[in-house]
Amino acid sequence: MDKLNWMDGTWIEGDPLIMKSWDQAIWLGAAIFDGARAFDGYAPDLTLHCERAIRSAANLGLKSPKTAAEIEAILREGIRKFPHGTPLYLRPFMWAEKGGLVPDPESTRLVISLSATPLPQPGPMSVCLTKYRRPGPDSATTDAKAVGLYAQAGRAQAEAQKRGFDDAVMLGPDGFVAEFSGSNIFIVKDGVAMTPKPNGTFLNGITRQRVLKLLRDNGVKAEERDITVEDLESCDEMFSTGNYAKVLPVTRFEKRDFQPGPVYRRARELYFDYAKTQPV
Repeated sequence: MDKLNWMDGTWIEGDPLIMKSWDQAIWLGAAIFDGARAFDGYAPDLTLHCERAIRSAANLGLKSPKTAAEIEAILREGIRKFPHGTPLYLRPFMWAEKGGLVPDPESTRLVISLSATPLPQPGPMSVCLTKYRRPGPDSATTDAKAVGLYAQAGRAQAEAQKRGFDDAVMLGPDGFVAEFSGSNIFIVKDGVAMTPKPNGTFLNGITRQRVLKLLRDNGVKAEERDITVEDLESCDEMFSTGNYAKVLPVTRFEKRDFQPGPVYRRARELYFDYAKTQPV
């Protein structure tokens, strides 16, 4: 078993069909998800991920059929159905079945999926700038983890890959650095960690927030501030944070090469130490 799904009170293995051709989400886009992780018997910040799923649904005009606590309980039950320690990607997913441009919140459906997915390990990672930008909160549903946001991110990553890079650095509408295509960005200069300040343009990631707190609590100066392309060109270190891969080093930006640095290594060490305090 590599995939397991909870839907309408039943556990289903594999990859079941869940939508109909006229579901509102299929053609008008009212759908959200959240992603969490379980590995080695731990599930860091699972409560926060479930709570964010509820907020995302509400911000998109949906109404979750379950509370955050109920979703978390279902996920923990699902985790226990896999062999202990299996690395899992955890995904509550909600969508509207009915409605026009305005979804009918009472028609919101929920499927809770778990997939056996190894955590990516640190290795070479190259990034470049992309012409595709993150939208502002006045032009997209950036206050929700909405599926519709990922088409733009996919175009950015595809452009980077065509240039021979692994991922893209996306700017916001204001011209400042926002994030990578699917994860948050940190840079380090003279021992100071810096990450873009939340401005409604990018997802203020749960792993991002956790790493910021861990660094600060352990004596590392960590700032939220506007970051420019020039900052990327002169920084000493660069790394990513996100639920899927947690904390990974960037080893190349455009024509500049990096080595994984001491602040990155400390951030990764602190995060995985913290994860061990979050048992399933």
